[in-house]
Amino acid sequence: MVTPTIAGLGVALPPATSQDALWQGYFHRYFNGSALAKRIFGNAGVDQRHTVLNPVSEDYSGESTGTRMRRYAAEVVPLGKSAVVAALADAGVEPGAIGLLAVATCTGYTTPGLDILLARDLDLDPGLRRLMIGHMGCYAALPGLASVADYVAASGKPAVLLCAELPSVHVQPPTTQVDQIVSHALFSDGAAAVVVTPGGRGYAIEGFAARTDPATADHMTWEVTDHGFRMGLSPNVPDVLEEHIAPLVDDLLGAHGLDRSDVDGWALHPGGPGILAAAAKGLGLPASALDASRAVLREHGNCSSVTVLLVLEALRSAGASTVLAAAFGPGLTLYGGLLRKVG
Repeated sequence: MVTPTIAGLGVALPPATSQDALWQGYFHRYFNGSALAKRIFGNAGVDQRHTVLNPVSEDYSGESTGTRMRRYAAEVVPLGKSAVVAALADAGVEPGAIGLLAVATCTGYTTPGLDILLARDLDLDPGLRRLMIGHMGCYAALPGLASVADYVAASGKPAVLLCAELPSVHVQPPTTQVDQIVSHALFSDGAAAVVVTPGGRGYAIEGFAARTDPATADHMTWEVTDHGFRMGLSPNVPDVLEEHIAPLVDDLLGAHGLDRSDVDGWALHPGGPGILAAAAKGLGLPASALDASRAVLREHGNCSSVTVLLVLEALRSAGASTVLAAAFGPGLTLYGGLLRKVG
């Protein structure tokens, strides 16, 4: 029986800028010196972020969506390629052996798609299967990983999942709305890729679970406007997460004869300090259980779909054996995945 296994993981990040430098060099002026905005930036749990488009030196707040999409296309291909190359090297898999390339992104459009452009630049097999996953937002890595795992189990061939996000191209025209202050204080750019193989050493992919609360669909939105994509965030998101995360996690673990005490690695998407606090409360976890997620938020910011893979990489480096990954996004949707170290 084929067991889909994460055999390699690669990360590519643009240059980092400190949160303080972003505030002092741009957002202080952008928010007209707002004391509230300064407090939100200071309490975001972020020390530095990565940007392909640093607003301190390039102000895109008034640019058209077309201009932003051209910048996205120019920047995302080399970043994504670097992540995939690193993941293949980590797994010891040749590019020509890949049977499926799946790409998750919600921060840009380009046709031909990022999947085709990467397949070209990496000289992948012309018969390669491809999958584009768009606009699932911060939780996209997990349904993407589920689809890749299904392919590997059915075909016996290796596959790659790439998550690549560039929120920096979507800095909005100046505003005083609180949800815009929060999103501008948190989001960051990056790419991460995983190689999934039919068995071998790494993290065996055991299963997935999902929960969506349609009654809260307006709590998190991603609107295409004439000036890029605009994030909408409700302050009630942590409350919804706290309500639903324990049933999601317990159902997933119970299906494999486990409970929360069996998990030694919690890869929870660090959407912000309030998100992590709500998740810890809902699961009854000590604060230390989410140290890896907090460290990723502090060092990298919220890179949307990429972020949960950054936490997984941190837990892999720490030697975690049983990992519960969970991420959250529009819907409101919660998605969980169970991984166990093998080999």
